[in-house]
Amino acid sequence: MPTGQIIIHEQYCKGCGYCEVFCPQGCIVITGEKVSPEGFLLPTFNHREKCKGCGICGQMCPEFAIEVYQIKAEKGKEKKNRKSKQG
Repeated sequence: MPTGQIIIHEQYCKGCGYCEVFCPQGCIVITGEKVSPEGFLLPTFNHREKCKGCGICGQMCPEFAIEVYQIKAEKGKEKKNRKSKQG
């Protein structure tokens, strides 16, 4: 079963919360602990073990601030496939 990894580019994030709302696995949360220099609440990739790398968070992000990778294990190796790309 594939697992996922995401990279949140905080310098582009405006704190809209779409990634948190639309993540079907609940992997992304906005706790209020992280704030950008502009005052935006930033998301955190908290539940890494639940992520499947579906790419919905990256597709929903209006600022293209999230990169999503799907990792598939192949006979002792890991293979990364990029599911979304930054603008």
